[in-house]
Amino acid sequence: MTVKRKGLPPIAYIGAALLVFGGGYMGLNAINLGAPAPLNQLAYGNEARQLTVLGDTFSGYSTLRADPFAAKITQADLGIRYQDEFDQAARAKALGQKADIIVTTLDQYLKHQPQGRIVGLIDKTVGADAVVLNTQQYLELKGLNDIAKVRASASAPLKLVYSAGTPSEYLAKLLDLKFEGLSLSDFEVVEVEESTQAYELLKSDAGVAIAILWEPFVSKARKEGNTVVLSSSDVPDAIIDVIVASNQLIQNRPEDLSQFLTLYYQHADQLIRDSSALSQQIGKDGNLSTQDATSVSKGIDFFTALESHQWMNAGTLAKRIEATSAVLSLTGETAGLVQNPRALYTQDFIAQAVTNSEQLVASIAATDPELAKVLRGQKSSTTKAQVTPQQIQSAPQVGNFKVRGEVKFATGSAVLSGDSQSTLKALAQEINEFNPSTIAVNVVGHTSKTGSAATNQTLSQQRAQVVANFLRSQGVRPNLVAEGKGFSAQLPGVDPASPAQQRTEIQLRRVGG
Repeated sequence: MTVKRKGLPPIAYIGAALLVFGGGYMGLNAINLGAPAPLNQLAYGNEARQLTVLGDTFSGYSTLRADPFAAKITQADLGIRYQDEFDQAARAKALGQKADIIVTTLDQYLKHQPQGRIVGLIDKTVGADAVVLNTQQYLELKGLNDIAKVRASASAPLKLVYSAGTPSEYLAKLLDLKFEGLSLSDFEVVEVEESTQAYELLKSDAGVAIAILWEPFVSKARKEGNTVVLSSSDVPDAIIDVIVASNQLIQNRPEDLSQFLTLYYQHADQLIRDSSALSQQIGKDGNLSTQDATSVSKGIDFFTALESHQWMNAGTLAKRIEATSAVLSLTGETAGLVQNPRALYTQDFIAQAVTNSEQLVASIAATDPELAKVLRGQKSSTTKAQVTPQQIQSAPQVGNFKVRGEVKFATGSAVLSGDSQSTLKALAQEINEFNPSTIAVNVVGHTSKTGSAATNQTLSQQRAQVVANFLRSQGVRPNLVAEGKGFSAQLPGVDPASPAQQRTEIQLRRVGG
């Protein structure tokens, strides 16, 4: 794998920032400090009680740069100094030294292991990040299984571009880890600093086969005829943004930390109650059009105080840490698995925010029960798409899921053998990471070319059905359907009678979204 890094050219950044002195604040334009990307630097509130927060320009962090939140901080006699730090390693290293708090993604927190604990949850991305295939350039490129055909006809290595240190990079790792026939080592990987660059390369560089983008560029690329093959809405809990406090802040200034989180969730709960205000905040923060701001806001699912508490208290966050740690370990980003995930977070400092939210919910439960459910974190759960087996088998392919281990049958039999059940149990857990309203599974059985076509067709169908039934027995949520192909789809370059032809494919197909 060849990795190239392209930095942003120096540009002037003009944006609304706040600079506060002695409890009052005034408008100030951010200045160009010669950095390769636009930087936000702003301060507001009481300088004597100031908390230094590092983040980046992601719209999910826009509250930290919003005037109404600044006003709340100022009125509470607290202070914030916010600054962008695009280098995730530098952001993590600064915690406890130059920064009291960082906002980052869960995978980056686990990767860089800063000296601090998770004290709050910000959001899940539910479509804001996506894998886009360059169908405009390569007309046959409609799914991940088509990459091999495109590569075979290309005169140079295909390119895959993403913004480094962002959810885009994490989605690239998921592709490498989860899908057959797609390895980052087969691409010239181009790492950029902003999704804007990745989008421009998708349009201008004919060698780019895959671009991993975030909104509003996902919607723009789709409208231009490219294929969104996988998005964070298909793996809805994969990308989580968190608030991390330094150990020093936790130990020495617990009241200030608690007050910060109380004010943060108070503002977040207000935005969840008023989606138009959220879109306006995101639009102003990113200088986006109303349409683009709406696209961005729809792709981000913000946590309420009560939902954050539930995730921490019920162990959902611990399970998410374990799953993310496994991805990072398998892709070589970390040395091993997290042994004690609950030690990485504390819910102690959102207690007042939770109490306030409970009081708010109690006051509106009778008049607006749906909003009360949302604030409690009881959001509508994802349900299976209502589709027939025929619709699943004809639906667009996402790609073939990578099976870790072997799925074997005795010769001429449809009875699972060896460690097949253990393999399928692990596979079931991985499949359940996907959204059942957008993704379905087509289990395809293949045989070697020995015996009659009719016999092998029947056998392959039986084997595929056995696998589908076993996965279903393990509680797999997405729709499952079985398909036998006998020996009609042989592996190229392999003896037709070889046992290697006897295989089971786990095809993910798009049935929604």
